[in-house]
Amino acid sequence: MKIISKSLKETEKIARDFVEKEFVKNRESAFVVGFYGDLGSGKTAFTQAAAKCLGVKETVTSPTFVIEKIYKLDHQDFDHLIHIDAYRLKGGDELLHLGWEEIAKNPKNIIFIEWPERIAEILPNDIKKIQLTFVDENTREIRL
Repeated sequence: MKIISKSLKETEKIARDFVEKEFVKNRESAFVVGFYGDLGSGKTAFTQAAAKCLGVKETVTSPTFVIEKIYKLDHQDFDHLIHIDAYRLKGGDELLHLGWEEIAKNPKNIIFIEWPERIAEILPNDIKKIQLTFVDENTREIRL
């Protein structure tokens, strides 16, 4: 489905709808979402909005230099939101060293990955893909 967002407020609503409708509970492994798109396309903004909907109180920023940030959730179905930025990674092996297998097998984890194409070889087949495209300063195309 293609949606046009003309503001951060609209992106927040799209993220809220995504959290409410798309999250798959009672899984055997983590719920993994891959955010595809160029720099400035809205990957982090979407993540921030979704994190807010999940009850994250902390400021969510892109983990570009630390690779991974973990946020505790007070949610009946999930315990952690794990935000990964794979932009600086050369491949999935680098993420394996950060405990990827352990976090990916935990069904109480939600994992948001920016730049998932850089680590595609270790991602599960059932990853939920979101494509974001910069249209202009305020407008983004979001494909869910």
